[in-house]
Amino acid sequence: MRIRTIALNTFGSLVRDKLLIVFAILFTCVILLMMTPLLGMKAMTTASNMQQEQSVILELVSVIIFMVSGCGSLLAAWLAANSVATELKSGTVLAVMARPVKRWEFLAGKFVGVMLLMSLYVVMMFFLGYLLAWLGGQKIQSTPWVLLVYPLVRYAIYSAMAMTLVTVLHPLVSWGIVILVAVGAKITAPSVSVAKPALRWIKEIVYVILPSTGLLSEDRFLTIKDASLRQATWLEHLTTLSYGLDYAFVFLLLAMWSFHYRSLKRD
Repeated sequence: MRIRTIALNTFGSLVRDKLLIVFAILFTCVILLMMTPLLGMKAMTTASNMQQEQSVILELVSVIIFMVSGCGSLLAAWLAANSVATELKSGTVLAVMARPVKRWEFLAGKFVGVMLLMSLYVVMMFFLGYLLAWLGGQKIQSTPWVLLVYPLVRYAIYSAMAMTLVTVLHPLVSWGIVILVAVGAKITAPSVSVAKPALRWIKEIVYVILPSTGLLSEDRFLTIKDASLRQATWLEHLTTLSYGLDYAFVFLLLAMWSFHYRSLKRD
């Protein structure tokens, strides 16, 4: 009950956050600007240039979807870090603890509140992908639940990681470290080759330590072109999602442990 109350309060405060509203408006404007050439190219498509125009349209759609998905990772990390830091800075956390609320319940409620907002983001991203594909005259060839669950689990990892860091660091520093982790996970992926053996050895170690967010990318199962779709078994889905949830859970436990020994006085 207390976790649910904190989660709903966190969700409500995030929705009303002026900075988040400004971000949403600017982000919507960018998406609309990127959709303008998409509509223009579709209007100029004729029977003679159909194949060439479709190739350009599909590339633009893929870029937009990739950008929206990536911004979601950054947004999840910032919301998690800022939601905790704001309570600590303002001192309202002391009033919450006086109810009484245990420290782990406070963090759990904050985490659930952030994930509620990110769930709305994922649903928006889901419908945007289908809308862009429809505007480009194509269909998304993927199982719908994959496009909803995979990014949400990935956002849970970044949220838990940022929440752990913000218990000991400034929110901007925590957010920056999460960005570096996201970049590091991408450049150490097995698909990236390294010539020198020493660097290859370091790359493999870093890849094992960092979250394998590439496995949790919906792009693995997303194709807009009318092509054969890579099939995955239920065991592969279960293993991948369990890995992501376990990684997020471990960081959430670390956040609760760190927060337990943190001073609640104003920074």
